[in-house]
Amino acid sequence: MEEELGQLEEQVEVIANEVEQLIPVLPDWVMPVAVLGIAFLVGLLVFRAIYAILNRIVAQKDLFWRSLVSRTRRPLRLGVLVMTLTIGISVAPLSDGWADLARHALLIAFMVLVAWVLHTALHIWTTVHLRKFTLDAEDNYLARKHVTQSRILVRLASWTIVIVTVAAMLMTFESVRQWGVSLLAAGGAAGIVVGFAFQPVLKNMIAGIQLAITQPIRIDDAVIVEGEWGQVEEITGTYVVIKIWDWRRLVVPLSYFIEQPFQNWTRETSSLIGTVLFYLDHTTDIAGLRVAARRAVESSALWDGNVFAVQVSDFRERVMEVRVLASARNASRTYDLRCEIREKLVTWIQQEMPQALPRTRETVSVDGQGRPLPPDIEVMTGTPPD
Repeated sequence: MEEELGQLEEQVEVIANEVEQLIPVLPDWVMPVAVLGIAFLVGLLVFRAIYAILNRIVAQKDLFWRSLVSRTRRPLRLGVLVMTLTIGISVAPLSDGWADLARHALLIAFMVLVAWVLHTALHIWTTVHLRKFTLDAEDNYLARKHVTQSRILVRLASWTIVIVTVAAMLMTFESVRQWGVSLLAAGGAAGIVVGFAFQPVLKNMIAGIQLAITQPIRIDDAVIVEGEWGQVEEITGTYVVIKIWDWRRLVVPLSYFIEQPFQNWTRETSSLIGTVLFYLDHTTDIAGLRVAARRAVESSALWDGNVFAVQVSDFRERVMEVRVLASARNASRTYDLRCEIREKLVTWIQQEMPQALPRTRETVSVDGQGRPLPPDIEVMTGTPPD
């Protein structure tokens, strides 16, 4: 046993002597690269261990934490590698210039890492939060509120993260930092030009914050903008996309909804009252029409059971205006309900009350006797006026 240990010690000593003799022969860059390579491999091993531990910790947690660990795999690996490579740089025999350059690169990588993690966490939180709501529901008022607010704030937060990260990275370069400080200190004409150039961008960013807080419009709202009826399809950081009823898209700047008047049909609730107008003869049986209208509305699957009314809303020289009101749960169902009421009532009037259709009455005075007249003209007798 002692002999075997002695032989092993002799072999280790021989190998060590050979390495010591070989090191002076190798190029200068081999040793730093070897140290950094070892630090890189150690970082990968440490990452795998940490990632496995985190997966076990969050296995029983809620969806947010499980998704956060799953989606931050790459940022976590980058973070561990930055840590181990920082240690490797301090150990490796690098010159001062190369060491400073490597530390600068790792500092920038760390800033990117922080921005990456923040953006990923923000995206995961938004996704998990919005899973509680669905825009396909009949009464989607609460869903529209949360979806709109979340999307606008996430976009603004993402832009803020990008801007702050880029600014921090640029400030690590001495020349750029001095240029930025000089420009800010100088102000003057350059500042005015930059302010005017960025005025539309800043205007829309401020409008986006106002929209997220006050919410004059939301995703899937029914609106009338520039005389066009449609629904809010998308709200970005600078503009709003309105899907018009014929599938065209109207793109409007965010600031428009702060500065210009527009109609929002679903501001407080998704339910809407639909109006159907009929122009009928003055001899129309309103009571019979009201019964027929109620039967048509109650038989429709689109009616929400809240509002129904039949009213004579106006009298004109030749016709009277009859208004039928009925409510539905959202704008699209309200539109379909109005069309259904029109179809059913027009059919009923044609079949059951054709005399209610608008007619033109005229009196014809005939001079002379025995003149043949069409059978549809009634001859009125009496003394003609002087």
